[in-house]
Amino acid sequence: MSTMNIEILNPKARKLIQDLADLNLIAIKDSKQDLFMATIKKLRAKKANISLEEITKEVEIVRSKRYAKKA
Repeated sequence: MSTMNIEILNPKARKLIQDLADLNLIAIKDSKQDLFMATIKKLRAKKANISLEEITKEVEIVRSKRYAKKA
């Protein structure tokens, strides 16, 4: 399988491409949406591995650095 990015210049071409997809000869995917969803899935996976204690510890570290600069 190979992947291509195609810029559609003529609206008639969209109909032809959709016909190919209807015949199950090609699959149409919105690359921006795919990239967005991949990023969201990565972020969600990372968040699931962090405990509340780890988050609290990190917040306290940042706060202590911030207050040390002000003093």
